Amino acid sequence: MSTPLEREAYTLLQAYKDESTSQGLTWGVKPSNLAAGRAILAADPESQVAIIRAALINPPRSWRAMDLLLSQLARRNLPYATDDVCAILAEISKATSYYYMPIQALLRALARPLSDPATLEACRADLIVVRTAINGWYSSAEQRKMLRLVDELLGGQPEPPVVYSDEWGDQVRPLLDEMDADVRERWVALLRQCAASKGSAPTTKWVAATQRLLDALGKETFARLAIAWLSAFRKSGNKPPERDSETYDLVSNGCLLVEENGDLLRGLAWACAGIEDTSLAAVLADTAIAGYRKITGVGPRSAKVAGACVYALKSMPGLHGAAQLERVRLGVKQPTYLKGIERSLDEAAERVGMTRDDLEELTVPTFDLQQDKREIPFGALTAEIRIDGLEVEIAWRDAQGKPRKAETAEVKREYKAELKDLKRLRDDIARMLAAQRDRIERLPLLERSWSLGDWRARYLDHPLIGGLARRLIWRFRDGDKIMDGAWHDEVLVDAHDHPLNLPESARVSLWHPVYSNASATLAWRNWLERLEITQPFKQAHREVYLLTDAERATRVYSNRFAGHILRQHQFNALAAGRGWRNKLRLMVDDEYPPASLDLPHCGLRAEYWIEGAGDDYGTDTNETGTYLYLTTDQVRFYRLNAQENHAHATGGGYRRWHFDDTGNGPNDNTPIPLEQIPPLVLSEVLRDVDLFVGVASVGNDPTWQDGGPAGRYRDYWRSYSFGELSATAETRKQLLARLIPRLAIADRCAVEGRFLRVRGDLRTYKIHLGSGNILMEPNDQYLCIVPSRGGGETATGNLYLPFAGDSVFSIILSKAFLLAEDTKIKDTTITRQLAMR
Repeated sequence: MSTPLEREAYTLLQAYKDESTSQGLTWGVKPSNLAAGRAILAADPESQVAIIRAALINPPRSWRAMDLLLSQLARRNLPYATDDVCAILAEISKATSYYYMPIQALLRALARPLSDPATLEACRADLIVVRTAINGWYSSAEQRKMLRLVDELLGGQPEPPVVYSDEWGDQVRPLLDEMDADVRERWVALLRQCAASKGSAPTTKWVAATQRLLDALGKETFARLAIAWLSAFRKSGNKPPERDSETYDLVSNGCLLVEENGDLLRGLAWACAGIEDTSLAAVLADTAIAGYRKITGVGPRSAKVAGACVYALKSMPGLHGAAQLERVRLGVKQPTYLKGIERSLDEAAERVGMTRDDLEELTVPTFDLQQDKREIPFGALTAEIRIDGLEVEIAWRDAQGKPRKAETAEVKREYKAELKDLKRLRDDIARMLAAQRDRIERLPLLERSWSLGDWRARYLDHPLIGGLARRLIWRFRDGDKIMDGAWHDEVLVDAHDHPLNLPESARVSLWHPVYSNASATLAWRNWLERLEITQPFKQAHREVYLLTDAERATRVYSNRFAGHILRQHQFNALAAGRGWRNKLRLMVDDEYPPASLDLPHCGLRAEYWIEGAGDDYGTDTNETGTYLYLTTDQVRFYRLNAQENHAHATGGGYRRWHFDDTGNGPNDNTPIPLEQIPPLVLSEVLRDVDLFVGVASVGNDPTWQDGGPAGRYRDYWRSYSFGELSATAETRKQLLARLIPRLAIADRCAVEGRFLRVRGDLRTYKIHLGSGNILMEPNDQYLCIVPSRGGGETATGNLYLPFAGDSVFSIILSKAFLLAEDTKIKDTTITRQLAMR
């Protein structure tokens, strides 16, 4: 039977529930605003304890009305008896989440009575049950705070771990055991300071405290350890979190950091800001790129950590940080984060008193290379990092200079850390080379030029990118005199191997075929092929897109690449890689701008109009509602600050939000006639769009002969797979005609119209030069061959190609080599098709 105190508590509590419900007050209601609440707050302390117990034993349907009342009572110094403490703990242990009651406030209220050893001993079992229950909740910072609070209540205040368990933490915790005791003590002290990081930038007080710990550890030791710990973040499977399909409880964090580890890594990145170190800057860039990487269903893996790395890079003394910051800019695709990186680059340039363009060129790291090589001793062996174009490899030789296939077991055993550094250096060089290749390719759009001396220092003689520059063609202008040249046999020559006599007053820019006639361009192509020079990107063989009669008729837009079906995610990745802004389209009631490219050096913006394809949710979208495919429309140009067009996610055409047809207002949306667009800008923009279509079109997919979802794209697939050639495909056609005589299968191949015709022993095949798809004679039966993930280049052997980067070209050649010897094909998915008539 209940006691009078319990009955009184129940009566007061019921009145509070009824009053709050009748007034529709379910959240944030102050108890003092209700008559029943005021009565409870005025009750004697023993009654208030009874009310807490009653509320926990007989909870309302919604805790919202009760939360503030219990939180207010928990802050009071109430006379909890041992029985009260145990009863409250028992009810807390039944909760499945901290959302259902103010658990943290209640636990803190019990801290005073539990400080009595007798009460603690009597309630210890209940506390352990509470801890077990909380440990099974959804992993969060709030959960971990409550676990630490329960640990304190259990009689101790254990120091929190240096690193918590997650994908990154499980990699670095063993590193602590490998340290000397003295180093570990100082490193752990620094890590605890890093874990105390807060906000988007370090405070003066935090920096001062961190600096004292850095001084105690030593900057060289710090840099070595920081590189190892930050590098572990990059080593990730990039798996999203996993949840139970029924309960939605978290099963695994995947690659995500727990909050404490994120704070620690943020602080660790900030601590690098004052240290000038090439390798440390490279690792910070890797960590930033990894932090911004999008994780399915989550977003960026850790924008907090990535932002801290960007802060450290822009703040680093010298130019190493700014150099790596440029690599981060090239490696990050999301417009939101790119804006912050751009601002950081501007700040870094201002800090050292340079323009952004000069900063980008002067901060390219050298990696201590000499003549495309760097030697590093490993005892009796020597490792040599070699650069050949875009390829970076490690070669070994013994004390006598004889080549070895690999390092010895002794080197592996005695130089573990140094070998890791060697491989990381190789990877850093390869990533930086790729980033610089992309930057150099865009130089003509920037109208960038240099004095002869600056060009030599920044490009031709640069230890890292000199190998790229010496494979390219450059334009030299001295007044009205123009000469084009490339590097060969330690001298600059023209396309006929005549040395150039260049005055020091000459200005240098990157050559582009749009400014040369066909015969000059052909001469350079012949020169490259004669000397078997492979350019890092298409330059001499670059497609030029001139204005057509159809585009003069449409005047302000080009329909050259309209009417295609593209894989949206692949298009989005390609667009980001070429500097275009784009948003993934979802099947929702929303509007999207077109894919666009800002061209600030000429005050223009290019737009490629695209829309989501299909209307069947789940068939035309993935599980998140993102369209799988896009339809394409016009390419247009606007002034850089012109109002953007928008189209509904489900289609319906583009339009501007604000109308101003005067051409003078801030919302001016007047398209610029294509004839007014500089020829190089028009050509490069249309080339980008051709790339998007050529790579992302479903017409390239050999498995799509059924037309994709419900067969609705069958006609498009057929027309693209075997239709007219784009400019890129025409370039392939011209190059194939020149290369076929060099092939081992030359007598079986011929370029005919839109196809490479290959004669096998079983059938004759026609490989389309645009899509790479195949028809078999005599009845044009379709042959489906799916390229391997490696692109199928191995089948072409050591065949020379004059440029890198055309994967479809390599696939076409690979298929040609395969089909020329069709009797040797063992793959049953192919042989079954060959047998069909």
